[in-house]
Order: sequence, then structure tokens, then C-alpha cells
Amino acid sequence: MTTYRPTITGQKHMISAGHYSATHAGFQILEAGGNAIDAGVAAGMALGILQTDRVNFAGVAPIMIYLADKREIVNIDGLGTWPKAASLDYFIKEYGGKMPPGILRTVMPAAPASWIMALERYGTMSFGEVAREATRLAREGFAMHGFMQEYIADHVESYRRWPSSAEVFLPKGRPPNVGERFVQSELAASLQYMADEEAAHKSKGRVAGLKAARDAFYKGDIAKKIAQYHKDNGGWVTADDLAAYEVSFEKPVSTHFHGVDVYACGPWTQGPVLPQTLNLLSGYDLKAMGHNSAAYVHTLTEALKLSFADRHRYYGDPKFVKVPLDVLLSQEYAAERRKLIRADAASPGMPNAGDIAGFPPAIPLPSVTPGDPNPPPDTSYVSVVDRHGNAFSATPSDGSSATPVIPGTGFCPSSRGSQSWTHPQHPAALAPGKRPRLTPNPAMALKDGKLLMPFGSPGNDIQPQAMTQVFLNIMVFGMEPQAAVEAPRFATYSYPSSSAPHAYHPGRLNLEARFDKGVTDQLAKLGHHVASWPAVEWRAGAVCAVRVNEANGLLEGAADPRRPCYALGI
Repeated sequence: MTTYRPTITGQKHMISAGHYSATHAGFQILEAGGNAIDAGVAAGMALGILQTDRVNFAGVAPIMIYLADKREIVNIDGLGTWPKAASLDYFIKEYGGKMPPGILRTVMPAAPASWIMALERYGTMSFGEVAREATRLAREGFAMHGFMQEYIADHVESYRRWPSSAEVFLPKGRPPNVGERFVQSELAASLQYMADEEAAHKSKGRVAGLKAARDAFYKGDIAKKIAQYHKDNGGWVTADDLAAYEVSFEKPVSTHFHGVDVYACGPWTQGPVLPQTLNLLSGYDLKAMGHNSAAYVHTLTEALKLSFADRHRYYGDPKFVKVPLDVLLSQEYAAERRKLIRADAASPGMPNAGDIAGFPPAIPLPSVTPGDPNPPPDTSYVSVVDRHGNAFSATPSDGSSATPVIPGTGFCPSSRGSQSWTHPQHPAALAPGKRPRLTPNPAMALKDGKLLMPFGSPGNDIQPQAMTQVFLNIMVFGMEPQAAVEAPRFATYSYPSSSAPHAYHPGRLNLEARFDKGVTDQLAKLGHHVASWPAVEWRAGAVCAVRVNEANGLLEGAADPRRPCYALGI
């Protein structure tokens, strides 16, 4: 074998997710007759149990779905809004523009509404059916895995800030050991309560039951506990905020690259970075440069910097700010911006954004952050293709160390407010009812209107970088999906981080140690501030994908060995 794991192949259905037990949860649903949406929701909710350090059941869950019968892509935002009482001025006056850890960074918990909306519109099963495995894993526990144990051990003092968090994550006054059973009883009770409310209304039909499960969270006992905790502890979230919250259906953005249509989330996320970068790269013969050569890494890195510059200046919630997507995603704009990429020198920091008439200048860049990049807790991912040709792509997220577990619920409502800005002129500046600019951004690739591949990754700002590299590995260099996922990876940090405190490491370029020294030496000569990662590094993202092989129709599942991802199909 030339890869750590084989590409998993199947003819009927396939799933790849960020934890092996989540993959199994979704696969069980597929085997029971559920479709890709049912299976994706089951796996997504399981990730909120199995990786609850990085994925919260009450966090975010942006979803992209391909409907085979209509050849249509739909996008559910799965992202909460700031509560009505939220105040940008408060952060400026009380915290000098910083956003402290705790409940003040809470936005509406969107994931439950996102999962249930996907089930209602496009699924076939009940909430109770698809939540069964997640509930069992929370109630009976699972063997603590090294990836999660390491995170908890690194954030012990953060969990100790709140007794309710310490009770869950430090159950014996310390981080659980690898292999110890990790139980989340209150979280199991919350899931069971939602399923019980659904069951009580099942005589009225599946949709009525799903509404009852949703109301249990946003209007019932769970909502009351969240609102009361905020009231008692100086938070902003109210029962009215929760009752009024609804997910949004968003139009995905897209580009055409090497005969493939690539669909990404809109500027309420960092999703357009992917198609913007591909547009820039369409002017180069990447294959002739050679895979992971110095010229290739340099060119891709410089293209990413240009996309991140536009992200910083223009991306924000389009319900609140105008975003010039028609310009940003045009080939004419890419051709002009491409002229800024020098083959003989790296940009020393993040370059200036494109200057589009009628838009204010970008806010000043933050000060250079000393030391190594220290990425915040990130995310997970799940992709599914079913027997009908439907596909599901979702990136659930929200960690548990920067905000408290709400007593009696077992979860932390979304702390995604950390990805808003407190500079009033930034397009992603916080405001009541506004969505933060989200990093999680699932994607989908189609060819001639037919499904080719759902794909995505965790990794905060590394997500579009890892996704772009894997996509190019497949489409330009002809790699099998698993080889494409495992190939050595690199990432730039030459932009302000999406997450507070918006760290900035101009010129920083990290590469996995599997890169040839000659390549890293050439990159350093070009002006990149080269730093080495271990050979297989979790911070480089963890891409999962399911490709439909055009030649034979087989489904090919790939799962990143950098984290406990697994693919399974038949």
C-alpha cells in the first residue's frame, strides 16, 4: 500500500466522518434504509458526543445537501445570531475591544434547528431514530480517545473556571485517561427529552413530531435553563431570543475549475475563499509545476493570501452588509489579482485586498502576534452519499472550554460569537441579530450537473487551505481520494485569525515534515517564514470526502489519518 489506509469503495452507500463511531452511527442509518440526510444528521449529532471538546450539540452545523432527483444543491446556514441585547459598545467600553471567555460570546444555538430542518425537508426518519446512537453514546459512555484527552488535558484550567464544566470534563477532578469510559448523563437526558416530546406527538405525523422535538429545545425546559443561566450570570440570551430563532436557507457560491463545478458556502462563512483561490489558480499550469514542489506551494500560498485579504475586507453576514460577490468571484477580478503573485518573492504579510468601488477600506491589520500560531478549538466534519445519489456535507462545531456547560443540559450553547469583530467598521462586526463570520464551510463538487464529491475539513482558518489542496490533488494530479487526503500538507497563517483575539503571523508558512528539505529551503529563500510540523499533523486539517468515480460509478470514501476519522461503505 502507498497510503496509510486504503480508499474505501462501495456500490450502495458511503460515509466518512471525523470520528469512527460517528461514521458507524451514520452507516447504521443507511443500512436501516435511511437516506444521506438521515445518516448525516445521525453522524453529526454523534460527533457532538464523541468530540464534545470541539463539537457541541448546541453549537453550529452548516449543512450542504445535493438532491439527486432535482440535481439541486441546498445550503442550511446552521449558524446562530447574536441575541437582541448584544452590544458591540459593551465589549469596547468594558474590555477594550476584547472578547472574554464565558457566556457573553454566546449566539443562538443553531445545530439542533439545523439538524431538524434537514430531517424535516429532506430526511425520512424521526429525530428519535437518528439521535438514538448519539443518546446511547452519551448515556452509556465511550472509551476516551487520545485526540480528545489531549485537548482536555491542555485546557484543564479553562474547564475548572465553571463547576458545571469541570463536572463533565474532569469527572474525577482530572482529565479522563485514554480508554476510560466518558459519560455525559445530562446531555443524554437532553437528547432523550427531545425524543420523548417527539414521541408524544407522533400521532400527528413525522413533521409534527420533529417540531415537538425542536420546541423542546427552543421553547421547552432546555430553553428555560439556558435563559435562566444567562439571567443569573449576566448573559444576554433570553427565552424570547431562543423561541424566535430560525435557521436560514442560503444560496451557495460556486466556480468552474478543470471541468468541475465547486460549490461553497456564502460570505456569512469563509466559504468563498475556496472558489476565489481556485479562480486565481486557474491561470497556472499547476501540474507542470509538480505536486508539492516549491513553485507549487509558493503559488498556492500566495493565492490563499490574496483570498484571505478579501475575506478580511469584504466577508460578513449579507443580511447586514453588502458583499461584492459578483466581482470577487469573477474571472476578470481573478485575472487582475493574479498579477500580484510574484514567482520570485513571497508577500511579506497579508497583501492588500482588491479595491472595489463603493466599499470602505479594510480596517488596519492587528499587531503581529509573537510565538507560534495557537489555533483555537475547532470542528469536525461528515460527508455521505446514499443509494439514490443524494449527498450530505456538514461541518458541526463549537468547543466547550471557552464557555460554561449550562447546568442541567450537558452542553454549551454556541460560543461562535468569538468569530465576530469588535471594530465597528469591520464587515463581520457584531450586532444584535447578526451572524458571526463562520469558519466551518462544507463544500460539494459536481460535474455536468451530477454529483462528484462532498468534502470538507475541520481546522478553523486552515479549513479552506486543506480542502483546496485535497481537491487539487484529485482534480489536477489524479490521486485516489485517500492518497489525496494523506498527501503532505502546508498552511499559511499570514492573515488575521477568524477567532478572537484575531492573531496575525505575517509570512508564516507551516509544512509537514514529510516535505523534502530542498523544497523548504527554496521556500525560505523566497521569503516565507518556514516552520515545520510533525510528519502527520492534526493542525493541518482533517479532510473527509466521498467521491463518485466517473469511470465505474463506485463510491470512494477517504478519511484523514491526522485525526480519528474513518470511512465506511458497502
